[in-house]
Amino acid sequence: MEDNARLGYMLKEYLELKGFDVSLAANGKEGLDTFLSQSFGLCILDVMMPGMDGYSLAKRIRETDPAVPLIFLTAKSLKIDILKAFDLGADDYIKKPVDEEELVARIRAVLKRAGSSPEGTSSVIHLGKYRYHHKNQELIYGDEVKVLTNREAELLFFLCQHLNELAPRQKILKALWGKSDFFTRKSMDVFISKLRKYLSKDENVQIQNVHGSGFILKAGPAED
Repeated sequence: MEDNARLGYMLKEYLELKGFDVSLAANGKEGLDTFLSQSFGLCILDVMMPGMDGYSLAKRIRETDPAVPLIFLTAKSLKIDILKAFDLGADDYIKKPVDEEELVARIRAVLKRAGSSPEGTSSVIHLGKYRYHHKNQELIYGDEVKVLTNREAELLFFLCQHLNELAPRQKILKALWGKSDFFTRKSMDVFISKLRKYLSKDENVQIQNVHGSGFILKAGPAED
């Protein structure tokens, strides 16, 4: 969904040349209608769109499909704008102007994370009274099922791979965000806070912060 018609058509043509099937919407309302009428593997959103801005559109998309990857491509570069996007579940935030090759690389990286599941690892992980179904991005507590966003799911899975051990902050940032700067560190902290909230029903499951080093996901056995 792109508010600049010329740029939108240029990106659409370029992405189609790279093998992507692309639908272009000129505003937020049209974007929502398009999303609800078709099936998408990824959405690219601008922030400043007429009728419905990108943040509102992202919220509506998340209400319909909590797992579809979202990339913001926008001229808005203030910290508050970037953090708001990640708080809504964005998987990446790209500032205009953007190099077309970089955009394709970021799209492929997000799609790879969305569809990846390391070989030899069980897709169902037990964390105290929780069960985490990585393939379906579901965190299950009793009869309650929380569907995680792609970024939430990958972060929790990364912590599970280091269960009861230190998961280095820089290693997480490199693996999931591809870089380490002020914005990606703040974004990671937002997602850690979300996961802590989701896991708060079992006191034996905690994400501990090791100052200056990283995080430890601690999970004891489930208690009756």
